[in-house]
Amino acid sequence: MDAMDHAPSVTPRALATEAVHAGREDLAALGVHAPPLDLSTTYPSYDARAEAARIDEFAATGARLEGPPVYARLDNPTVARFEEALARLEGTEAAVAFASGMAALTAVLLARAAQGLRHVVAVRPLYGCSDHLLDAELLGTEVTWTDPAGVADAIRPDTGLVMVESPANPTLAEVDIRAVAHSCGTVPLLVDNTFATPVLQRPAGLGARIVLHSATKYLGGHGDVMGGVVACDEEFARELRRVRFATGGVLHPLAGYLLLRGLSTLPVRVRAASATAAELVRRLAADARIERVHYPAIGGAMVAFEVHGDPHEVIAGVRLITPAVSLGSVDTLIQHPASISHRIVREGDRWAAGVSDRLLRMSVGLEDVEDLWRDLTQALSARSAEPAGVARSVAVPSPAER
Repeated sequence: MDAMDHAPSVTPRALATEAVHAGREDLAALGVHAPPLDLSTTYPSYDARAEAARIDEFAATGARLEGPPVYARLDNPTVARFEEALARLEGTEAAVAFASGMAALTAVLLARAAQGLRHVVAVRPLYGCSDHLLDAELLGTEVTWTDPAGVADAIRPDTGLVMVESPANPTLAEVDIRAVAHSCGTVPLLVDNTFATPVLQRPAGLGARIVLHSATKYLGGHGDVMGGVVACDEEFARELRRVRFATGGVLHPLAGYLLLRGLSTLPVRVRAASATAAELVRRLAADARIERVHYPAIGGAMVAFEVHGDPHEVIAGVRLITPAVSLGSVDTLIQHPASISHRIVREGDRWAAGVSDRLLRMSVGLEDVEDLWRDLTQALSARSAEPAGVARSVAVPSPAER
């Protein structure tokens, strides 16, 4: 089946409406209600000269091929629907999907390095594997770590990218995206928007040129699909498509199908889980067994908290909540970042970024708040009496920090 028409709608629509309809506008004309799933790896062509010309054009420009597909590593109609929909939700010209969030970040770094721009300025904390990819110089990149106020001074002539994650994994620290974008000047700002999703924030409207998602998380939403996606302008999307074709980090069509389906319920899921998370934050902040609660000013379904007792006892004590990595699913997950998601980050760097050994990160799902609280409170009861004289606090960023 031919790729869909990628023209955006003329009349602006609300986010909830876009989530349901973006990428699906041509279905009625096709005579179907559900988006088709195209699993083809290759496509028939009887005009080799015309195909050669199209492939030459793609190799030179990275522009999406017009007409029927050629090969799945170049493009896939099902994946293209997801890309169109995500771009619409993020308010960008284009989006390019990959096999995972890390594949997406790798493609961004390679695209910039291809221009001779191997230096990256980054703000901690980031997701642990993103931190490792930058710091280990696996792709020949060099990173300068700084705080948001130091971004402008850290930029060099060979700086190809500034990267922030807001809210950040796992402390939920926020940065003022508009202010950082201003500090970047002409250097592209990449914002990892995995935790917030376009439901809570749209970084492109705040000055970011590149918006990164681990689509495995909230965009899929059910813990059964892995993917990554970069929302950006069409110029950069062309660079990313060329990198994707050369490196092979393509999103499988079934994953694209599931991610497009996940987008349709994204606003409902994020808002419902966020309401439950806010109530859990209120209860945790008043609990003597909790030292500190971290929750972003923009809200969301992610909660982090530090316990007075042994965090491993809490992990071992939950029954309804699942102790597991990842996040953004319909069920609630909890994990100990210092042991798992950020274990690959050097200990001193973890601590400096606020990732303490007593920090737990929880991805709140769609269960009833009373059931979740009952499970949490019984897990916290093991070896978690508050030491005398220790004050509790809720970490909500100041306007300057946001």
